[in-house]
Amino acid sequence: MSAPGTPWAWGGNYLGQLGNGTNIDSNVPVMVSGLGNVIAITGGYDNSLALSADGSVQAWGNNQFVPVTVSGLSNVIAIAAGSHHSLALLADGSVRAWGDNRYGQLGNSTNISSNVPVTVSGLGDVIAIAAGYLHSLALLADGSMRAWGYNAFGQLGNGTNTDSNVPISVRGLSNVIAIAGGGYHSLALLADGSMRAWGYNEYGQLGNGTNTDSNVPVTVTGLSNGTAIAGGGYHSLALLTNGSVRAWGENSAGQLGNGTDTNSNVPVTVVGLGNATAITGGGYHSLAILVDGSARAWGLNDVGELGNGTNITSRLPVTVLLSNVLAIAAGHRHSLAIAGAQQCTNLPITFIVILIILIIINKVI
Repeated sequence: MSAPGTPWAWGGNYLGQLGNGTNIDSNVPVMVSGLGNVIAITGGYDNSLALSADGSVQAWGNNQFVPVTVSGLSNVIAIAAGSHHSLALLADGSVRAWGDNRYGQLGNSTNISSNVPVTVSGLGDVIAIAAGYLHSLALLADGSMRAWGYNAFGQLGNGTNTDSNVPISVRGLSNVIAIAGGGYHSLALLADGSMRAWGYNEYGQLGNGTNTDSNVPVTVTGLSNGTAIAGGGYHSLALLTNGSVRAWGENSAGQLGNGTDTNSNVPVTVVGLGNATAITGGGYHSLAILVDGSARAWGLNDVGELGNGTNITSRLPVTVLLSNVLAIAAGHRHSLAIAGAQQCTNLPITFIVILIILIIINKVI
């Protein structure tokens, strides 16, 4: 969780996922309507969620153009969004879920979708949650993991390809300290800084040097000093202790940030990032926060998801037009941030020039 701030959003907005009361895409960050004091954000396929400091959760998108409060939730400490389902972690270590449940991704022993939060069965002592497109993940206080939902590619990590509508144990994992969900794959960061991945691997998103799916965790090649992980649609990201970022998997839109559009089944270095503090992955784009509070984005940008004032796809990181960034998140084709008070450095250069001229003229007069 970040310090409280104001949520911003940019990119695709066809169903109101930017939360600014319109359905018009934006290639610059716009303020989410009516929300402040937000401490966490997350993006789904075409919706967004925010966690307020009072423990309530707000949601928007999928034809709801401004935030509404999710019913029946309090004391929430973390949130996650899948393709069309959402998760909330409560302070007591239990988990709630709502939305699409065709594959059991709500984890309540049914396959019946729910428009209000339901309790995920049999979970306690949960300290983190994550979601893929159609599956869900939880990290327990003892360093083990649970998973539920769609499992056609083995993304539940239990050695089978059978869906589950209740949480099941991920095989062979201990000492896990962070988790992430990709589209149809899953990721774990271990206490020793190494990483594991499992599930769909057509584009190399498991990072183990192959393109073979795995229904049990495999080791991501060549990474031993990770501090954070993130999953995109078909790619993965790692933040290392030195502030650099690695990426692997699909790269058709430059979402690996290494200046190419070639997929990679082993981690490659994101060019020009040496002081990152946080990372996130969208459907076909990626983002990072730098130590100075600025943000960078790279990958697909045809609806403005990079937030740099253009709709030009970039295979290298570009600067997001937002300062004092406290947290970031990405949906499928949109991006989100929590930010503190904005600085004048984000004003368009033409506006700054005009302002300077007016000041000079006023002094002359």
